[in-house]
Amino acid sequence: MNIATAVFSCFLLSAATWKGCGDTTTTAPKAQWIQLFNGKNLDGWDIKIAGFDLNDNYQNTFSVKDGAITVNYDGYRNFDAHYGHLFYKKPFSHYRLRIEYRFIGEQAPGGEGWALRNSGAMLHGQTAASMAKDQDFPISIEAQLLGGDGVEERHTSNLCTPGTHVVMNGKLETGHCFDSSSKTYHGDQWVTAEFLVLGDSLIQHMLEGVVVMEYSKPQIGGGVVNNYDPAVKIDGTPLRSGTISLQSESHPVQFRKVELLDLSASQK
Repeated sequence: MNIATAVFSCFLLSAATWKGCGDTTTTAPKAQWIQLFNGKNLDGWDIKIAGFDLNDNYQNTFSVKDGAITVNYDGYRNFDAHYGHLFYKKPFSHYRLRIEYRFIGEQAPGGEGWALRNSGAMLHGQTAASMAKDQDFPISIEAQLLGGDGVEERHTSNLCTPGTHVVMNGKLETGHCFDSSSKTYHGDQWVTAEFLVLGDSLIQHMLEGVVVMEYSKPQIGGGVVNNYDPAVKIDGTPLRSGTISLQSESHPVQFRKVELLDLSASQK
């Protein structure tokens, strides 16, 4: 077990407080879950949709319905590669993120086949303001969320890397998407996904308390991101912090909880 994994084991002892491993007398700074989504509106979030200016919420793509962030395409005649992202305005470096999501309805006309029941939480991303008008995805680490199609096995909480690379099992991986070991979640059921992010030392994806994906050393590099500002994409730059954003990739999806346990105090 490496140091980062050992630290993670300590964090799992409590969602709100923790003590040093093996030390029952020293109390670490108290951490509180932060509700990034207030259940009412999109205060604290920025919107960036490819082809549109910052905070132009084209066709009301992002809204709040029945207490959930809802990504829908009711006003779209054709998706037309208008990939969108909803950015929490404050960046984070060391944290535990918990998201409850579900896929609903039918895919927008013109959506790519791979985008069926497909969304994601972008970690260590660039800011919404630094994205070019026609940029499709933020340079980031994507915790890919997939819903089952009712027939085939389809893992969720996978990893995709728009403009980035990571290290897995001691090897720098330059591919784009990597499957987790999760089970398939069919239908419109709510799924709770968790992510432990410790700067650039460790990132873990978890479902039902089980780690289904683990990697480290996220860094800028590679492709699968288009129309970006070259000044933002400096290959080889370590990603130790950044924004969190939720995707719009052509299939309706809802997020009823987005909460974060800030672990940055533990690094001091």
